[in-house]
Amino acid sequence: MINPQLQGKVVLVTGGSGGIGAAICQAFDAVGARLAVHFVQAASEPPQGASWEHITPKPAAALEFVRSLRDGVAVQQDLSEPDACTTLVDKVEQELGPVDVLVNNAAHCESPDTFEDLTEDGLVRHYLLNSAVPIRLIAEVSRRRSDTELAVTNISTDAARAFPGQIGYGTSKAALEAATRAAALDLGPTGVRVNAVAPGPIQTGWMSEEMVARAPEMIPLGRVGYPDDIADTCVFLSSYQARFITGQVIQVAGGHAI
Repeated sequence: MINPQLQGKVVLVTGGSGGIGAAICQAFDAVGARLAVHFVQAASEPPQGASWEHITPKPAAALEFVRSLRDGVAVQQDLSEPDACTTLVDKVEQELGPVDVLVNNAAHCESPDTFEDLTEDGLVRHYLLNSAVPIRLIAEVSRRRSDTELAVTNISTDAARAFPGQIGYGTSKAALEAATRAAALDLGPTGVRVNAVAPGPIQTGWMSEEMVARAPEMIPLGRVGYPDDIADTCVFLSSYQARFITGQVIQVAGGHAI
């Protein structure tokens, strides 16, 4: 039996109370890690003419999810606030101690996001939450380390190379992948590993039955992905078995968008 050597490790998952984030938390919980599940107290209302594309679980649902874990705590923080990254890591350390594993899963996606309709404020929101916040969290967690190793996994998208129709979202994820490589180079000598997972089409409730049925037309492995496909990869990249892997962007997409 393979031992990932994650038992008792403190794992911070941003956006961890629903969808892919919840699956990531459950996968780490199953191997004995201690979970800090980040969630947002209340989703802000989108500005006039815009809509948020991600579903944010309500606080009650987030707290109920955390109670289902073997060893988890809920940590609320609006990541768009000034000093949010410092405050979030402070809260985690008060509850569980220093972070051993960071999964930057929280993301922002809004519409419209085309060249014809995008706004400066929309671009700022995409880059703040999809690029700047993960970078700042990596810096915050890494600088607090002593002699312990740190594993970071950033959640991107397999469309980061080119995402027509979602300009702010796609390019902010491409920036996150560039930051992944830069962080791996800069922080590797101190024992920090930084990788990224680029999901393909993942069924978190947004795909219709017709879209799921058409999967063989665009995905070589013949099916859409599910949150646990991403979660298992995050556990692997954080494990002892991945100890010599850093600076990589792993497509978990069934061959989609190769």
